[in-house]
Amino acid sequence: MARRGNPVHGWVVLDKAADITSTEAVARVRRVYEAKKAGHAGTLDPLATGVLPIALGEATKTVARLMEARKHYRFTVRWGAETSTDDLEGDVVAESPVRPAPGEVAAALTRFVGEIEQVPPSFSAIKIGGERSYDRARRGEKVTLAPRPVTVYAADLVEMPDLDHAIIDVVCGKGAYVRALARDLARALGTVGHASALRRTRVGPFGEAGAISLDKLEELGHSGAAFEHLNPVETALDDIPALAVAGREARRLRCGQSITLTRGQLEQVCDDSTVYASFGNRAVALGEVRGGQFHPTRVFNLPIKGKIDVDFD
Repeated sequence: MARRGNPVHGWVVLDKAADITSTEAVARVRRVYEAKKAGHAGTLDPLATGVLPIALGEATKTVARLMEARKHYRFTVRWGAETSTDDLEGDVVAESPVRPAPGEVAAALTRFVGEIEQVPPSFSAIKIGGERSYDRARRGEKVTLAPRPVTVYAADLVEMPDLDHAIIDVVCGKGAYVRALARDLARALGTVGHASALRRTRVGPFGEAGAISLDKLEELGHSGAAFEHLNPVETALDDIPALAVAGREARRLRCGQSITLTRGQLEQVCDDSTVYASFGNRAVALGEVRGGQFHPTRVFNLPIKGKIDVDFD
């Protein structure tokens, strides 16, 4: 049975509040726009706040690219207590009287920049034998996850407002857990700790400045004002080149067929690169340039209006 809803396409940058899951946030945004299809680019824990990009319609085809984007966080470490979940939600499993000095924290952070090995929290969405790790942990089972490589691009101490807390900014790649970073940083400093607050401030091109709260979005309801907060599908592709194509080429791409590029088009892009084809300033297809041809991997069925309809049709 076909899913009901309207063909709404684009990205909503939600400023997620605490105590709501990412899945619930997606469902509520979808209801605001009465959209047929919706998804998000990177789960935020229920206790975490901040930027949660939500894709509607054809934007869901760009989620995978945004998942690979750099993510910016500001978090607070609470020294002296390690918890079962590495955040405020869990039980205290270890305590320490040691409180590091600001200089020690700043120096230790440098050891966590680059490609590092990180053991994810046992309360995480990683699957073990087809089951989420957090489901096993909640049943009281002992969960042991293997370390895996993650990339941290930057980690800086912002301030230490008191002896028990440190506020830190971090930029990391896909798969990195800030909760685990808080845990491991504390251990490296000869103490224990957990993330007592966590806020995501940016995901790729989407930052706090363009985010809207769920309460505000639901106040706008189904009005035109809600659509002012709908970013174009192409926003998630701003880190790769756009290749302008003609109507005939756009028709072929929408059918999943490759096209041979002209000399002028080849001057716009590099061979063996990922680009997206654009017609009338709308994305037509995402794909690869190889051997003088553009090979589509994802095709977008976005409406193209006005004079360009004549060329396209």
